[in-house]
Amino acid sequence: MPIGFGSVFKGLYKQYGHTVIVLLRVLDVAMLLAAAWVAFYLWHQQPVIDQDHRVVIAIGLLGTIIFFEIGQIYRPWRSDAMRGEVVRILRAWLFTLISVVSIVALVRLHVWLGSSYRWIATWGVLGFVFIVLMRAALSRVLRLLRARGWQQGRIVMVGLNEMAMAASRQLNDSPWAGLQVIGYVDDRVKPRGAIGEIALPRLGGLNDLAHLVAREEVDEVWVAFPFKGEARAEQVLHELRHLPVSIRLVIDCFAFKMSKFLNLNDVAGIPTLDISVSPLHGINRYIKEVEDRLLALILLMLASPVMLLIAAGVKLSSPGAVFYRQERVGWNNRSFIMLKFRSMPVNAEANTGPVWAKPGENRATPFGAFLRRTSLDELPQLINVLKGDMSLVGPRPERPDFVEVFKDQVPNYMKKHMVKAGITGWAQVNGWRGDTDLVKRIEHDLYYIQNWSVWFDLEIAARTVVSGFVNKNAY
Repeated sequence: MPIGFGSVFKGLYKQYGHTVIVLLRVLDVAMLLAAAWVAFYLWHQQPVIDQDHRVVIAIGLLGTIIFFEIGQIYRPWRSDAMRGEVVRILRAWLFTLISVVSIVALVRLHVWLGSSYRWIATWGVLGFVFIVLMRAALSRVLRLLRARGWQQGRIVMVGLNEMAMAASRQLNDSPWAGLQVIGYVDDRVKPRGAIGEIALPRLGGLNDLAHLVAREEVDEVWVAFPFKGEARAEQVLHELRHLPVSIRLVIDCFAFKMSKFLNLNDVAGIPTLDISVSPLHGINRYIKEVEDRLLALILLMLASPVMLLIAAGVKLSSPGAVFYRQERVGWNNRSFIMLKFRSMPVNAEANTGPVWAKPGENRATPFGAFLRRTSLDELPQLINVLKGDMSLVGPRPERPDFVEVFKDQVPNYMKKHMVKAGITGWAQVNGWRGDTDLVKRIEHDLYYIQNWSVWFDLEIAARTVVSGFVNKNAY
């Protein structure tokens, strides 16, 4: 299925995946309770869990509810996406265990004496294994039930376009949905449908639709005409006016030539097809703010000794202020003053004006060149994050002069300002920084915006720490 269509089918997920999602929530809790009991019995040889361990289990289950929700564990899933599901479960479960250990170690230290360390480790392993095995088994059961036709909704496509093919593939590969596309009707006789290696059969013309729905016990008819096919859609409604069958319109996202940016949404009960929308609205905005302020405060405290040494080095290397203040464009095209450790002599651009940094230039002082190569000159931007001007992770901000040039040269350049600018970003950890291809950089920035999550931020931050500070394109 083309990139981005998972979000297009959110409405379908909401309607048909709800039962499975509720079942998964219940089964996850049951699996973790079972794993906790087995781990306790293995180490204590007692069938009844004592009060202290019950408290720990309760904290663990609460953490599971929170972190599994943040980690998007409870979303309708496809069997061929099991690998990605396992990674998300492992990540959320590890965060849960870390939180449990931290809380209990601070509040009830005696719980963790002796074999309790072994118990929590065993619970962690068994809990993960039980959840993964349960989901694999549930996927298998759903496939068997579907193969036997149990609660199997039958769909006929009217007309055929690329979006209809993507929808057919998604439905036929999703055991949780309980839906199957059995074929399509079209007045064009030549067969058009192929899903992978399996042809989608043509069942007749539009005039055969009513008879076909009644004969094949079709539950739903999905209309897949181009946007200018209103007359054909009205004909479908007329043909089926006497039959109690659901009718849906398959929106042809390919007609926009920007399918990866589309998202089906619901705003105050009004359905919208979002073409370009910031992910940081509602609760996401507050989560991002808390993440930024908390981590920036921690990092500032940890980095303060290094920053003091750098400040002394800047003062000793050349006369002038420690910080270099520069206007940049950030969220919603608003300007702010970004802080950096000064790496060039004062008034280095007095004669040239704003100049794009290029390889081989020698404007920086020797100490400043070192700061640039190691990206240590960026550390004061933690203060910008605390002030709310920037985020830890996001597209890098540019100077207003360059923005005015790039916005007409680079496709979708201004879309990067739909989120706060970041100290590091997806483009930077993939090597697109400095004097590199701006188109590629913007593509990475837009990918980050479309796929934002707390986990994605943490992944980028971790990659920055591991390999992102020293970069050949930093000068």
